Amino acid sequence: MKGRPMVKFSRNAVGVAALAFALASAPAFAQSAPPSENDGATATGDDIVVTGTRITIPGNTSSSPIASTSEDQIKLQAALTVEDFSTKLPQLSGGVRQGSQGSDAFGAQVLELRNFGQSRTLVLIDGTRGTPFGFRNSIDVNAIPASLIKRVDVLTGGAAAVYGADAVAGVVNFILNDDFEGVRGSTAARLSEHGGAQYGGSVMVGTGLRDGGHIVVALDYTQRDMIRAGQRDWATTPKSTIPSTGGVYTDVVSGKSFGFTDSGAFTTSPTATSNISSSYPLVSGLKRINAAALFKYELSPAIEVYGRAMFNNSRTTETGTVGATPVALNRTVSVSASNPYLTNDIRNQLTFVNGAAQVNVARSLDEIIMYHTERDTYQVQTGLRGAVTGAINWNVYAQYGRSDESTRITGDGLVASATGANNFATLASMGDIFSSAGLTKGLTSDISSFHRKRDQFVTAATLSGTSEELFSLPAGPIGFAVGVEYRRETASIGQDSALLTGNTYKEGVQAAYKGEFDVAELYGEVLVPVLHDLPLIQKLDLGGAYRLSKYDLWGTHGTWKMEANWKVDRNLRLRGTFQRVLRTPNFGEFAGGVSSLPFSSLVTVDRLKPRYGGDPCVLGTGNAAQCARFGAPAAGSANSTAASYLTGNYYYGGNPDLQPETGKTKTVGAVLTPTFLPGLNVTLDWYEMNLEGAVGVIQPIAAITSCYITNPSASNPLCQLVTRNADGSFKDAYVNNQNLGSIVQRGLDISASYTARPEWLGGMGVRFSYQGNIVTSYTIQANPTVAPIQCKGTFGATCSSDGTTLVQPDYRHTAGVGLSFGRSTIQFDWQRIGKVKSSASGSTETIAAQNTFDLSASHELADGIAVTAGIYNLFDKDPPYVSTGGVFNTFPDTYEILGRTFGFSLTARI
Repeated sequence: MKGRPMVKFSRNAVGVAALAFALASAPAFAQSAPPSENDGATATGDDIVVTGTRITIPGNTSSSPIASTSEDQIKLQAALTVEDFSTKLPQLSGGVRQGSQGSDAFGAQVLELRNFGQSRTLVLIDGTRGTPFGFRNSIDVNAIPASLIKRVDVLTGGAAAVYGADAVAGVVNFILNDDFEGVRGSTAARLSEHGGAQYGGSVMVGTGLRDGGHIVVALDYTQRDMIRAGQRDWATTPKSTIPSTGGVYTDVVSGKSFGFTDSGAFTTSPTATSNISSSYPLVSGLKRINAAALFKYELSPAIEVYGRAMFNNSRTTETGTVGATPVALNRTVSVSASNPYLTNDIRNQLTFVNGAAQVNVARSLDEIIMYHTERDTYQVQTGLRGAVTGAINWNVYAQYGRSDESTRITGDGLVASATGANNFATLASMGDIFSSAGLTKGLTSDISSFHRKRDQFVTAATLSGTSEELFSLPAGPIGFAVGVEYRRETASIGQDSALLTGNTYKEGVQAAYKGEFDVAELYGEVLVPVLHDLPLIQKLDLGGAYRLSKYDLWGTHGTWKMEANWKVDRNLRLRGTFQRVLRTPNFGEFAGGVSSLPFSSLVTVDRLKPRYGGDPCVLGTGNAAQCARFGAPAAGSANSTAASYLTGNYYYGGNPDLQPETGKTKTVGAVLTPTFLPGLNVTLDWYEMNLEGAVGVIQPIAAITSCYITNPSASNPLCQLVTRNADGSFKDAYVNNQNLGSIVQRGLDISASYTARPEWLGGMGVRFSYQGNIVTSYTIQANPTVAPIQCKGTFGATCSSDGTTLVQPDYRHTAGVGLSFGRSTIQFDWQRIGKVKSSASGSTETIAAQNTFDLSASHELADGIAVTAGIYNLFDKDPPYVSTGGVFNTFPDTYEILGRTFGFSLTARI
């Protein structure tokens, strides 16, 4: 057993080594440009911006691994939204995407680094926090205008001491183009071969201001068509049946049954089930408007005012948290003999006693449940910055953001009227319950729900620079940054009264709640040049950072960073960091009320199916003594995956006793820029993330597996999370948030690029690139009393840190080759996701490694006019099939689901 992981690792290592050898073996050309040493730094005027530090020193380099995506790379993807290019980065796992149906993100795209949970990735805009939505710390990155993005930096390894809480797995920093000059308009479309389209356009205007200053205004519009499951062959679910939409009606007195076909024809041999899964949404429909303005203006030679204003309106239509499955009825009601909707065929099947017939109705409504959400998000920021001296700068800013959204639910209805009368029973007497249209119209009603507001206020002041005007060490002046920051956040969620009381057919009980917290912080960084211009030490810098945070709810905590940057010579640089990170509970975790869904939803709602895998005692895989101890049914005596086996509720919600989760992260890496091969740049970084007291939930599949298979002891606390009825069937599940055991991940990030302009290509430029991630270990300990589970290279809810991303590959990469000649560029890219196996106990199911390819090109038709075209998923690769635990037979949060897609964009600039 111990040898198998090494075999997998070796195969991946062989592939990486082969690529590195190919790059290293490429011939050198005299015309190659020298490699950049900024590793994510971009010059703007005299400033150097390095993600991961507030110290701005010309020539400064990051000690943390950073993967950057440039504006040109974004354009080659014909990107209308951030999602169109961010899903290609190997450091970013699934998160929430357009195919995440049933997610409570309601159309947002949420980034997640390294499968560490969407709340453990901090999203920044020009180095300051974006506005979160809902009740998590997550940010809808599609609310950032794609046309305005200059560069995206993905910093891994944590950055809590520099940026504050939530930067546990790392930071994604969107650098906006605040220096744009002129007018640029663009239009773009991405058309899927098998149906589905996304299209839109943008306008951006930038100009200098008199007496020094600049303003940039951008407006984007995006529209995405809904894609139904029936538009993709692989998404069909023939076993996914519901009670007949035509209905089965049984006269209680005579026992006669009749009904209607799905097309509405009367029959005395009704079919008990229907399959309408082809009409379920696979990709949510979207309409989005993004507007933004960036400005800076010199008030005097020493003071500049700057800021931004951003607004986003998004409207989405998708399945809700309960899934798309329509309301199903199974109830005996009284039908009056004078009911005007009784046809002769129906009347002949009924037995009337005292003018009424007792009829059992078993059927589904003909309208699937949909959530229609509108979200407004805005943020305004303004600040002042300037120079204290030639070597010391100051910066003060304040920003406020709000997300405000409401959801309208269609396809569901109210069980009881305001007087307490059952609506179906009332309708049955004299209403039309025998036609799909009549019954649906009579029972469904729009429900206004999920009124979520999130406010964030941040203000900070920073002093940064160097000691050069006071003193310098032999190796140079000391760099520093010190500052203070205050942040206040509030959140509230309101619900329709029907949801608060559970008076709907499908929604369960949804709690309303509100919460708030604030934090005052002091932070500082220092960068000390220790040695320089010595044999094997061209430059050695040591640095550190510390942040002291005082929360009104969780007390005072400190986070810190130690780093080293050792430039051996022009060929090699070594770097490393050691950090303490922290994440405070989000509103859903500490303030959320207890909500519930029927426990049976875990077998009837596609999105929830990965959270339950059956009863091991009934399946015969459980420990016999443990099964007997808890009164479970005998093996083979029941169907534990039937909805009737899960009789109670699935309770979830917040926990006011939660404490912050804390951890340590380490990175050690090397940057190779060999002088014997100009244009080659190779980085290798080892990392470790160790998070203790991780906030999360234990899903029923994990609790049941631990209790009855992996740790079958009477004292196992996870056994109490899923209770049993007197007959042994499962009753209730409890999945409220708690501080769990630990999450530990170790791995390697590898990147390589080679740029040259060889003479034998006639002056054309060529560029090879590679970014890869190898996970060597990933363990999750659900509770301190149970053993950790090895999750490297697996799929399934057992190994999901937050129930969102369900695939944990141990290898991912994006590799490409590009050619540039004259006014044209051609790019070929290859994305690979490694083989994974099921994390379910006893399962042998595997998903083979997946490869997809993109081909894109751009051409400048004339000065300022450029066209881009691409074929994404060039060979029309379907996502992999999974027998259980997926959604629409696969994992849309990880794998490409659109199929072959053609992208086009036209840009004109004056």
